[in-house]
Amino acid sequence: MMDGLSEPFATAFSHDHLTMFVRLIGASVFGGLIGLERELQHHSAGLRTHILVSLSAALFVIVSTQVPDLLSGHSDVLRIDPTRVIQSITEGVAFLAAGIVFFQKGTVKGLTTGAGLWLSGAIGLTIGLGLWSLGIFASILGLVVLFLLHKVEHRSRRMHTGKQEDEDTPN
Repeated sequence: MMDGLSEPFATAFSHDHLTMFVRLIGASVFGGLIGLERELQHHSAGLRTHILVSLSAALFVIVSTQVPDLLSGHSDVLRIDPTRVIQSITEGVAFLAAGIVFFQKGTVKGLTTGAGLWLSGAIGLTIGLGLWSLGIFASILGLVVLFLLHKVEHRSRRMHTGKQEDEDTPN
């Protein structure tokens, strides 16, 4: 009996594998959109970081869903609890996001970037599970929050400080 670990290379790339590859690409693209906004705002955790977080989350969840199939020929098949996989991914991303947040000169910096990393991880996890519409909707909603509310916050700060300069004026 041939198991998934010893398949010939020619048959190793089935329709299921192509689906997994597309999910990884999707997680990279949609997690990357969040990172692109952070990159445009000149934050250190930008495009590449968000792509890697989203890609990693997708890869972990895809692998966890494949373990039972890989070990199906064995009598002592492992049982995978998807909630524990999601919990582990969430904790790992939260650890990274917490490392972005720091206190400087009386203010907290990096909260939005840390939250963006967390969102990228969730997008990767969602798309990795094949829940495309949910992952894409979350990406769009996240971009609305990052772009649109950034403008609202900027205008609010200008009103409170009394500055009359236009936000689109180059420095």
